[in-house]
Amino acid sequence: MFDFHQDKKTYFNYQYLNSKNYIIPFILTGKNVAKKLNVLEIGCAEAGVLKAFVELGHLCTGIELFDSRLEFAREMMKDAIEQGQIRFVCADIYDVPIPPEQEKYDLIILKDVIEHIPNQARLIKKLGDFLKQDGEIFLGFPPWQMPFGGHQQMCESRLAQVPYFHLLPMPIFTWILKSVGEHPKTIENLLEVKSTGISIERFERILATEGYTIINKIFYLINPIYELKFKLKVRHQFWWIRKLPYLRNFLTTCVYYTIRKK
Repeated sequence: MFDFHQDKKTYFNYQYLNSKNYIIPFILTGKNVAKKLNVLEIGCAEAGVLKAFVELGHLCTGIELFDSRLEFAREMMKDAIEQGQIRFVCADIYDVPIPPEQEKYDLIILKDVIEHIPNQARLIKKLGDFLKQDGEIFLGFPPWQMPFGGHQQMCESRLAQVPYFHLLPMPIFTWILKSVGEHPKTIENLLEVKSTGISIERFERILATEGYTIINKIFYLINPIYELKFKLKVRHQFWWIRKLPYLRNFLTTCVYYTIRKK
């Protein structure tokens, strides 16, 4: 496993810098940057992404399923919590009450989350309940078929460095993980991702079915977070690869979308 996955403070800073340098500029393109937004992040983890929004004066809420991750978030964002700039909720999004209209959100963020969620169509539909009438949703995720779309970087063996390994049939994939001695919990997590990974085409079909319009999108050949993790130069995907359905999933390491209800 790569060291930054173990070091929560380093990973928090990576998420913060990625949010500040890439996510926020993408979301706020052509918008009134002075407007203060009511922001919700689902699957906020340690809240590195939200820190960048707090610094701009936005009012933030982070929802996270695992309280162990929120403990670190509360520590890192202690001052912002005391000043009422951010709050955290440990819950499943499906168990969170729908807020009244005046308390709904201008912006909902899902960063590296949707590829972990079963029944993504249900989630996308649910998000509309939390969104203001003119609100937008940001989603960033790795297409399933990309070289490390199976999150094999979680492995402690050399499988962490093997691209496209996750595309093997499930029985062979599972057998190899067990044969090299990967931890049962790691195997469980990898099998879960294998069952929920999402492609660009399926994601856009869900949006159309659930009544969403795509406001903006960017495909990356080199994921912005790789600039921090691996010291690689960020690169947008070549235009001609972007135009090739299905094949583009294998060569695109990250996609950013902003969407809105029709």
